[in-house]
Amino acid sequence: MDPLDPVSTLRRITALTEAALADLAQASTPAAVADVRRSVLGKSSPLAAVRRELGRCDPAARKQLGLALSEAHQRITAALEEKRAAETALDRPLDPTIPGLPPPTAGLHPVTQLRYDLDDAFRALNFAIVEGPEISSAEMEFDRLNFPADHPARESMDTYWLADGRCLRPHLTGASVRYLSTHEPPIRIAYPGRVYRNESTDARHERAFFQYEVLVVDETVPLATARFLVDTILGTVFGEPVRTRMRAGYFPFVEPGFEIDMLCRVCSGSGCRTCGRTGWLEVMPGGSPHPNVLRAAGLDPARWSGCYLNVGLDRLAMMRYGIDDVRLMHSADLRFLSQFA
Repeated sequence: MDPLDPVSTLRRITALTEAALADLAQASTPAAVADVRRSVLGKSSPLAAVRRELGRCDPAARKQLGLALSEAHQRITAALEEKRAAETALDRPLDPTIPGLPPPTAGLHPVTQLRYDLDDAFRALNFAIVEGPEISSAEMEFDRLNFPADHPARESMDTYWLADGRCLRPHLTGASVRYLSTHEPPIRIAYPGRVYRNESTDARHERAFFQYEVLVVDETVPLATARFLVDTILGTVFGEPVRTRMRAGYFPFVEPGFEIDMLCRVCSGSGCRTCGRTGWLEVMPGGSPHPNVLRAAGLDPARWSGCYLNVGLDRLAMMRYGIDDVRLMHSADLRFLSQFA
């Protein structure tokens, strides 16, 4: 095999480099840039062939040609990086005024979907859907709700207190007095939102979670209204009658008060970690607003009565979808969330 001519090889390297830069300048799409890169820097490219032929040169010429090849590679690589920095993945100029579209696999979080379903059900019953602040005060969250001054819920072990004396709302019940103070009865409201508790997390407890509160205030509201509202909530969530039990419960802001438990749908009542091995899951407390709560809202308890329910949305979503750990609900784990898309 004839030795390689250094002069003609050097001219060949220069010509190949200029041709590569010209092709790159003409590439107008990411795919075209990728094609040029493969054709000029790939193992089968002409420049790679020249490098393989350097063994036919004498040592002095081999060094000179090697430097020329390195320089060509650097020029082409620099041009590629510049092109990549300037290129866009869009097939047309970006117009930020065009409304965005969700990706094809997007879906609502299970708690969000559950809230929307309940909103629709209560709007159909002529309830107003209201909202309130997540940062509240001891007056709204405890004083006006008939909590005694030494109640343990006021302690930092249960409630998150801020440096300025306010707190993250530990429940939605403060909305009752807040709304009643500014609206005349009769009142029918549903109030969804996030609340915060200083709790140790486990399969059934989280530090931040969602509740859904329902309040009716009128001149005559029998306690049987609670059964109708419970059936409305659970029937909306599960699309069928749900087995429940009602037991007496104490809460400072209601009199009388009760707890509603539903049969655990994860284990069908046999007992699991979601229900604490009892077969039942506490889903909502309720009762009639305490006379002191009505007075704090400026209402006469001799004239007005009501019915109150507060349901844990996270726990209902767990029952609806068969989720066995509440911590998954707020984990932002796409493997979990993509199941509901």
